[in-house]
Amino acid sequence: VKVKRESKTLATITFQNFFNKFDKKAGMTGTALTEEKEFRDIYGMDVIEIPTNRPVARIDHQDAVYKTKKEKFKAVVEEVKAAHAKGQPVLVGTITIETSELISGMLKREGIPHTVLNAKFHEQEAEIVAQAGQHGAVTIATNMAGRGTDIKLDDDAKAAGGLKIIGTERHESRRIDNQLRGRAGRQGDPGESQFFISLEDDLMRLFGSEKLMSVFNALGVPEGEQIQHKMLTSAIEKAQEKIEYNNYGIRKNLLEYDQVNNDQREIIYKERMSVLNGDSMRDAIFKMIQDQVEKAVDTCISTEIPREEWDLHELDELLLPIIPLEPITEESISDVKNSKELKQHLKEKAVLLYEAKETEFPEIEQFRELERVVLLKVIDRKWMDHIDDMDQLRQGIGLQAYGQRDPLVEYKMAGFDMFDEMISAIQEDTIRLLFHVQVEQKVEREQVAKVTGTNKDETAQSAPKKREHAKVYPNDPCPCGSGKKYKQCCGRKPV
Repeated sequence: VKVKRESKTLATITFQNFFNKFDKKAGMTGTALTEEKEFRDIYGMDVIEIPTNRPVARIDHQDAVYKTKKEKFKAVVEEVKAAHAKGQPVLVGTITIETSELISGMLKREGIPHTVLNAKFHEQEAEIVAQAGQHGAVTIATNMAGRGTDIKLDDDAKAAGGLKIIGTERHESRRIDNQLRGRAGRQGDPGESQFFISLEDDLMRLFGSEKLMSVFNALGVPEGEQIQHKMLTSAIEKAQEKIEYNNYGIRKNLLEYDQVNNDQREIIYKERMSVLNGDSMRDAIFKMIQDQVEKAVDTCISTEIPREEWDLHELDELLLPIIPLEPITEESISDVKNSKELKQHLKEKAVLLYEAKETEFPEIEQFRELERVVLLKVIDRKWMDHIDDMDQLRQGIGLQAYGQRDPLVEYKMAGFDMFDEMISAIQEDTIRLLFHVQVEQKVEREQVAKVTGTNKDETAQSAPKKREHAKVYPNDPCPCGSGKKYKQCCGRKPV
């Protein structure tokens, strides 16, 4: 495997924060009511239920519950068999591709013709689903297969009872169950739906199906018999609600963490947009210069230290690599009495030095453009590093809970400190680059291309040379006009 350079994240945002950047949001779906709380809490949107165009004629049967998966799948096949016998179209919904292929194999053994849709053949999906409402049609489909396609019923199918929906398992979300049910009974068409569940299903096992299993075993429920009990329906609904609440909690928690990044993102993007719009950065650069002087003096010279004990050498080492001033000596600051005056003195010197740098450019607008380019490059580089650092912080911040501290609060505090350091680093790098930039003689583009050959593809092979004259073979007449063969005249090899 060829070792490649590590990839860098240029930008990141959650769907929630991305959608919330829009001032106006709206949507329409048949299954939003179960997610009403999330729409209101995260997006500030109300969910309004609109009555259907025509009364719903679909019959939603109570769930058929069995002890084991084997019994459940056997019951599904029997139900399909009965519906197919009277010509009623059937759509079997599965969660996984494995389940769809398992049921397909069982139907084949029973000799029932059917079509399988499991997102393996995208091109034919819409066409196959559209035909699922024909008289006697049997279709097996996973969640994603053929969504958004209306299933049209022919007259014979309507007379046979309309489309029959069979769910082989309850989903973690009631919304997905409702989407499956909603494939039948559209626009007042007849139809029916029913879910087949076993106590071995993943959803049931998550929430104590072992207790239910032991109860039904104690009651002596025979193999293959359908179990009907209020306690079961209640347990299924509670299991789904609990998972939905957990998933909502995960999404909300993710959003709370990303909100920290989002606040930082807005600041950086606003600054970036100002640069991209071509605004003058001169005032911002002067502010950065003054901030760097303030920071250096505060680091090296405390207000509590007497004037005679100032460490000017340390101040030189910290400030001069960024702003190339003359070395700070006692003689150069003899009139300075305190740190406040020292800051003002160094700020004035730094601004004068920067103005002198501006005069090195033939046109001042060239320097303004250079400021924008340098600042943009530094912001982008530092922001990419900051994204990686915040991601590393996010991965380990959960350990703070062991110390009885709220990980989110700790993340906000650490994130603020890291962002503050990044802003300081952006200012420092920008100032350093601008102060040390050198003006070089402008070289014409054609000359550079001629010398470096960068306008050619160096890897391409040179074209083969063409002959100026036709090739002369040994037995051809000699071109010199002697009348002899070429091999006996000019083409004779020396002995």
